[in-house]
Amino acid sequence: MNGVLIVDKPAGLTSHDVVNRVRHILHEKAVGHLGTLDPLATGVLPLVLGNLTRLAQFYAASEKTYDGVIRFGFATDTYDAEGQPTTLPQAVKVSLEDMRELAIRFTGQIEQMPPPFSAKKIQGVPAYKLARRNKEVRLNPLQVDIKEFEILGVDGDRVRFRARVGSGTYIRSVAHDMGKQVGCGAHLEALRRTALAEFTVGSAHTLEQCIAAAKSGESENLFIHPRELLPKYPCVTVNDEMAARIYSGRAVNLLELSRARHVKVFAGQRELIAIATRIAGTLFHPKIMLAATAQLQKRR
Repeated sequence: MNGVLIVDKPAGLTSHDVVNRVRHILHEKAVGHLGTLDPLATGVLPLVLGNLTRLAQFYAASEKTYDGVIRFGFATDTYDAEGQPTTLPQAVKVSLEDMRELAIRFTGQIEQMPPPFSAKKIQGVPAYKLARRNKEVRLNPLQVDIKEFEILGVDGDRVRFRARVGSGTYIRSVAHDMGKQVGCGAHLEALRRTALAEFTVGSAHTLEQCIAAAKSGESENLFIHPRELLPKYPCVTVNDEMAARIYSGRAVNLLELSRARHVKVFAGQRELIAIATRIAGTLFHPKIMLAATAQLQKRR
C-alpha cells in the first residue's frame, strides 16, 4: 500500500502513537510521518506509506503553519500546558496592542533555545530523556525563521495567534520567551497545525474516518493524489520503454523538461515510479525509485 495520508492528529497521542495505529488499521508495516507533533498538539500529520516513505527526505525542511493559544501568568518546565509550573502563578491581563508589538520581536530570523523537554539530542540522547531523569540539559541556541506571527485576539491572560514558520522552530519556546519578555512567565496552552508544506487540514482525516474506510475497503480513497505531491516538481508520464530504463537505474531524455531540476515520473495517471534529477541538458537520472518490486516485474 503506497500513498500519503494526512491524519488530523488528536490531542494526547504522540506522532509515533498515530503511526502505530495507522499501521494496525491499514495492515501496512511501512508507515512514517513527516514532522513531529507534540502530544498536546492537534492537526496536520502527514503519513507516508509503503514505498512512498522514501519521499520523507524531500520534506525535511518543510514550512509549517499553526494556530494556537499562549497563556500568560506562569511558565512550565515543558513550556506547554502538560508541564509543571516553574514560576508562581500571577494574575495577568495583557492588551492586544502590547501583544502585537511584542510579536514583532519574534518575527523573522531569530535565535531560539529549544525546550529541555524536546527531541534534540545531547551526546546521542534525546533531551527529554535527560530532563525526565532530572539530569542537566544543556542545549545550544538555534537560528530559526518565523515568517509570519499574527496575534489574532486577547482574552484576559490568553493570547490567540497564527504563525508560519520554517523547519526546526519550536512554538513552545516562542511562548516561553514571550513570557520572559513580559516578566510574568507564559506557556503554550493549545496548538493546532493547519498546514505542512502542501498538506492542509482540509485534506486531513480523523483516525475514526481511517478505521471506517479500512472496514469498507476504501482506504486508498483517503490518500493524496500522487500528482499533488511535491507541487514544485513538474510531472511527466513515460511510456513502457522509458519506464524500463528508469526501473534499471538508467538515465532518460525528457526533452520537454530542460529547465527542471527534479521531476516526478509517472507510468500512467496515478503510478508514481520515481523522482528523477537532471544531470545534464535534458538527461534525467532516477534519484529515488518509488515503484514496488511487483510493479517493476509487471511492466517488464
